[in-house]
Amino acid sequence: MSRTHDYRGMFDAAGTRTVQRKQVPEVPAEPGLVVEDPASGFCGAVVTVTSAEVTLEDRFGRRRVFPLRPAAFLHEGAPATLVRPTAAPQGRTMSASGSVHVANLKARTARACRIWVEGLHDAELVERVWGHDLRVEGVVVEPLHGVDDLAGAVRDFAPGPHRRLGILVDHLVDGTKETRQAREAYRATPQAQHHVLVTGHPYVDVWQAVKPEVVGIREWPAIPKGTDWKTGICDRLGWGEPADGARRVLGAVRSYRDLEAPMIGAVERLIDFVTAAEEA
Repeated sequence: MSRTHDYRGMFDAAGTRTVQRKQVPEVPAEPGLVVEDPASGFCGAVVTVTSAEVTLEDRFGRRRVFPLRPAAFLHEGAPATLVRPTAAPQGRTMSASGSVHVANLKARTARACRIWVEGLHDAELVERVWGHDLRVEGVVVEPLHGVDDLAGAVRDFAPGPHRRLGILVDHLVDGTKETRQAREAYRATPQAQHHVLVTGHPYVDVWQAVKPEVVGIREWPAIPKGTDWKTGICDRLGWGEPADGARRVLGAVRSYRDLEAPMIGAVERLIDFVTAAEEA
């Protein structure tokens, strides 16, 4: 005779129902991790942590100290137990980009090659993740402050075999002005086709290349065309001014794992391209 329901494991030997408790994950309280204290509603990023308490800072710069109790916080909307991060293992360590960290690094003399990015936020994001690699290779990242005359800037740079140029562009998708500017950059000089690489990501702004959960949201809101994207994002999310949003977004990035794959791939391609320049 078959059972309609299987009750095995639901009751102990005395006939008392067994309570199945959901496992609450432990999350290392790394600096910049955004969590919420559900009891008070205070939401902030981790500033410091000890064995007993954690200090959080909200978007207004206010700080509060909370005890490290089991299941005391919300991380990405779910209960979590914050724990003190473990010490880095001795021996080989990894950089923020996932490459092997070179201890006692003395930065290499800068190459003539360059990587250009659109703005200061792009440059800061690249530095946070790939800064160690760039110093090992002697590659300088420079913000363009816009790509309205990309071809003219390429002509002024005068690329060549020992002077390669990599350019990271936002919103590099078919039909955009950025795609047209990239094509013009390749035609800027006879050498550009061989010694310039323009690549990028599909996101409207580099903030969008940061995974939403890293900054404590489910998804990046859609901003109407014609509205400044950063301003619209800050208005929708209550982040204050774009400068406040930049501190929140860029401050939350700890490694390549916090970025979307197209951004990672684009930067890695540029680094490989400019470091493959012929040695003088």
